[in-house]
Amino acid sequence: MTEVVAALIFQGGKVLACRRPAHKKRGLLWEFPGGKREKGESLTDTLKRECKEELGVEIAVKELFAETVHAYDDIEVHLYFYTAEIVRGELTMLEHCEMRFAGAEELSALEFCPADKDIVEKMISFLRER
Repeated sequence: MTEVVAALIFQGGKVLACRRPAHKKRGLLWEFPGGKREKGESLTDTLKRECKEELGVEIAVKELFAETVHAYDDIEVHLYFYTAEIVRGELTMLEHCEMRFAGAEELSALEFCPADKDIVEKMISFLRER
């Protein structure tokens, strides 16, 4: 089981969604930024490192929004989704081929990685309630 963390970064009633590069597994699907936990790292330290590497920003990790387990053909992941806030830096696409802040309607139109789909539904409900 591989532990993976993802950041839910909000701006103007929308959440940041990022599109995976074509050459990676699950290429061109959408996801929330984050990545795999390395040995000895806490989940929050992993998320801070990944956001720096992928987005060029420093974040403050807030609270656990949701978690899920998903089995792909090549990997089984335990995903943790944390709300987060950018505290320093400008968003830069260092890893993804596209990124945008998406509201509830736009999120439902994007094709997300299968492991994220339940969380996307929860996020759509959350954004509509705000």
